[in-house]
Amino acid sequence: MIETNTSRRNESLLQVLNVQHKVTTENIANADTPNYKKKSVEFEEELRRIIENGKTENLDMHRTHPKHFPVSNPASSVVPYRIVENNETAMNNNGNNVDIDMEMANLSENQLLYNYMVDRVSGHYKKMKNLLQDLK
Repeated sequence: MIETNTSRRNESLLQVLNVQHKVTTENIANADTPNYKKKSVEFEEELRRIIENGKTENLDMHRTHPKHFPVSNPASSVVPYRIVENNETAMNNNGNNVDIDMEMANLSENQLLYNYMVDRVSGHYKKMKNLLQDLK
């Protein structure tokens, strides 16, 4: 398959946005659960660093010895992320800190970003398909 650093980054960002969607919907589902603490996905700083450097090689795992097993995983994310639980605040008397309005806004924003990235990724492969068809 024809891949570039940009296409790998965009596909990886889709994976992260999918995780963010799951985390946000979990927060919404537990909005009334006593002592539930909201979670969030942090990836923006690492993504900014990748974009500024323009390289993803330093994030890939490399074999340090020829006898080591290969570590290539095509499903692994190029954009590193982590899920963080916020224990600092409490929105309700029951110890829950989920702000349902904020979570719904986050869900909408995430959906817009996801749709945009789907268009970018599919556009890349449509362009490659057209180039290969023109070679025939």
